[in-house]
Amino acid sequence: MRFVSRTAIAAAASISLLAGGAVVAQAALTKVPVEVQAGAYDLDSDHGKITWSVDHLGFSTYKGQFVNVDADLVLDPADPSASTLTATIPLTEVDSNSDGLDAHLQTADFFDTANHPVATYVSRSVTVNPGDATRATVVGDLTLRGVTRPVTMEVKFNQAGPSMGGVYRAGFDGRATIQRSDFGINFALPVLGDEVDLHVEGEFTRP
Repeated sequence: MRFVSRTAIAAAASISLLAGGAVVAQAALTKVPVEVQAGAYDLDSDHGKITWSVDHLGFSTYKGQFVNVDADLVLDPADPSASTLTATIPLTEVDSNSDGLDAHLQTADFFDTANHPVATYVSRSVTVNPGDATRATVVGDLTLRGVTRPVTMEVKFNQAGPSMGGVYRAGFDGRATIQRSDFGINFALPVLGDEVDLHVEGEFTRP
């Protein structure tokens, strides 16, 4: 008969528990949309931003970001078409990596933030891609400079589950393209691009 010390048994038990804990933590994360917790979510503004890019006189593609975005998401994994998204974008919180441009963007040439300090986006429909349940088309109304236009956003679900601190979190990426002239932003057209690409990144948490 082979004897094993109590220390060895305890060490083996600890290793087993640690391994089991890792397995449980990994299993709690999911990339399957129907496994996501249903309900209301708030955007984690520290991990949510909108990156914009526009052609700069043909020389380069200029990029900047809107930060401190506020958004509410209601998820219904059983019926994704019933999900909703509402976002408020503070136009004064733009970061173009140029203090001069940041100031210019606040003027009537661009956002006219003295009269229109925020933009809003309110979803009207959510349609899941029939061939890939992690992708969906979201159609909503974007209001910018007092003008409201429909904007279609292609969204990809990344994953959901407990994150650091045990907070339940769901992550998404979205992409859309708008024409700034549709919202009355005509400064320096056509040499400064009219088409603006938007890349939306968001991590939403359960309250």
